Amino acid sequence: MSAVSHRSSHRSEPQAGRGDFGRLLRAEWTKFRTVRGWMVAMTAAALVTVLLGLLSASGDHASCGSGPIEVACPPPPVGPGGEAVDDKFYFVHRPLAGDGGITVRLTSMTGQIRKPDVTPGQRNVVPGLVPWAKAGVMIKESTRQGSAYAAVMMTGEHGVRMQHNFTHDVAGRAGGVSPQSPRWLRLTRSGDTLTGYESADGTNWTPIGTATLAGLPQTIQMGLFATSPGDLTVTQGDLGGSVAASRFTEATGEFDQVKLQGNTSGAWRNDDIGVTVAPDGAEHHPGRASESGGTFSVTGVGDIAPAIEGPTPERPLSSALTGLVLVIVVAVMFITAEYRHGLIRITLLAGPRRGRMLAAKALALGLVTFAAALPATAITFTAGGRILRDNGNAVLPVSLLTQVRIVVGMATLFALAAVLSLALGALLRRGVTAVITATALIVVPHVLATTSVLPDSAAQWLLRLTPAAGFATQQSIPQYAHVLGHYAPIAGFYPLPSWAGLTVLAGYAALALGLAVLQLRRRDA
Repeated sequence: MSAVSHRSSHRSEPQAGRGDFGRLLRAEWTKFRTVRGWMVAMTAAALVTVLLGLLSASGDHASCGSGPIEVACPPPPVGPGGEAVDDKFYFVHRPLAGDGGITVRLTSMTGQIRKPDVTPGQRNVVPGLVPWAKAGVMIKESTRQGSAYAAVMMTGEHGVRMQHNFTHDVAGRAGGVSPQSPRWLRLTRSGDTLTGYESADGTNWTPIGTATLAGLPQTIQMGLFATSPGDLTVTQGDLGGSVAASRFTEATGEFDQVKLQGNTSGAWRNDDIGVTVAPDGAEHHPGRASESGGTFSVTGVGDIAPAIEGPTPERPLSSALTGLVLVIVVAVMFITAEYRHGLIRITLLAGPRRGRMLAAKALALGLVTFAAALPATAITFTAGGRILRDNGNAVLPVSLLTQVRIVVGMATLFALAAVLSLALGALLRRGVTAVITATALIVVPHVLATTSVLPDSAAQWLLRLTPAAGFATQQSIPQYAHVLGHYAPIAGFYPLPSWAGLTVLAGYAALALGLAVLQLRRRDA
């Protein structure tokens, strides 16, 4: 009988522990909600985030010229995956009905780059290729911008590649081959499956990769293409930050030994996909092509890649910094008020285990902050984005999953920042000192890194090593290895992925809580 009683007692201990923590959690929630000033301040943090975000979006207008009339900027083309894309190139093509393919020899690839003018008024155009200039063979669903495609190409500095649907890139084995060296390229279609090959002699072929373009129509377009993105130059600004500029470039591919397989009836057709047309009807930086005796010369301008430049949907969330400062103040007061009024002894009597007491207080505060920040960031992100579009801004589209990740991630950032501020308040026990310290750790590094104050390298290290790393959760447009861009915090790109940035912030919060518990135990010893 005593053994049974012993087992019952042994089983009841963890249940009592869970009940004790639940009681502590309810007590901390009751404390928070019964202090009107804290509830008002937390509500104000949410309202400030929304109101400032919508006000910022309302003042952000954009327009594009159409003769004497200003019109809303057109949205960028959208690729098969729903992402914004650049789809601008010169295409010499013929229709292909059913299965087939194209084989060519790219005899050389050359180009031109416009550099800063040495003599005012005289264009400084020099021969050369930018790293991701492209020329090769392509099979594309249609000539509509954003339609599905696969291409095998030579690049300016990255050798032979196979790319498809804008976001996918596979390196060929000829990684070190010069663009001026002849190279054989082949692309075949079998149903929805496209396969790319390369060869040095036109006899021995090496597969590069395959792409499945679901829903490819029976008749598609197949041919030769060339394109060249702008020459990106990044310089240091007067205040230390970086300034990026992109200048005109073009690439020319010389092709011969063109062989077609399959049902390719019809003549060759030349299309300058995505060329910009001025109000007077003239084409801006048009491409061109010529053919003589089976030899083709194709010159193109632009890029075939994900779009990374333009207004991003998280722009209205810049108002979160003001709301976050208010949250920091509330979080610090939630613990320092107990020290200031001598109530900490009562709290410790109710829950003498210091770790559980601080954990319950942190969890209650984190949940309250998350509950306030989630609708605030959702409204700011959704309504602010709609206002930006209504004001003529061509906001880059992102997937629903990305939108949810940004909203939930920002609410999580608020909650973790509140917990970190609470822990700093417990460590420092002085409200003003703790608020200044928390702001200096969380807010100030982000401001310094995303303004024209620090060099890019210093800004990136700040956003790796400080709690401000958590702001990476608001980045909507990813970095792409095959797209040359200004990937710096000032341009909205963070050095860590979203989850990694939040992990850094959570690590700081956990460390500060642990130190606060140790300090409480040491003072009681």
